[in-house]
Amino acid sequence: MQPSNGRPGGQPRDVGYDDPWYDALAAGWGESAEQPAAVPAPRPATDAVDPSEVYLEVQRSAAFQKVRSRYRRFVVPGVIAFLAWYVAYVVAATTAPELMARPVAGAVNVAMLAGLGQFLTTFLLTWAYARHARLRRDRAALELRWDTQELSRGRGGAA
Repeated sequence: MQPSNGRPGGQPRDVGYDDPWYDALAAGWGESAEQPAAVPAPRPATDAVDPSEVYLEVQRSAAFQKVRSRYRRFVVPGVIAFLAWYVAYVVAATTAPELMARPVAGAVNVAMLAGLGQFLTTFLLTWAYARHARLRRDRAALELRWDTQELSRGRGGAA
């Protein structure tokens, strides 16, 4: 069961839901026949905290570096592989037209299959990226967002 602040585990904290990206339904509100609980109004910060210092602190944190590392480990090889596949298609189409014109089945030739393969590759890469983000980065990024908000309000955080 999640506490009232949307963070898994731990004790509930007194947190205002003034985040414009906060989705009340994703936190479990509004899913029953009862009226959803009222969202608390934002409270003014008690201590003035420089936002640039907060974001620099979060950027230097190990949790942020871990999220960025996971992102790069997926995106860099994915971009390299996709660009190599695309360039190979364009180069083959311009330098080996006889290969690309070779019929495969009826009016379908190698160039048509490779072109359709480009679309298929795009959809597969998009699906893989969304899955990777959901399984490996979204929860950690949400934790960082909560910590950043808590730090910017002067309440501390786990960053």
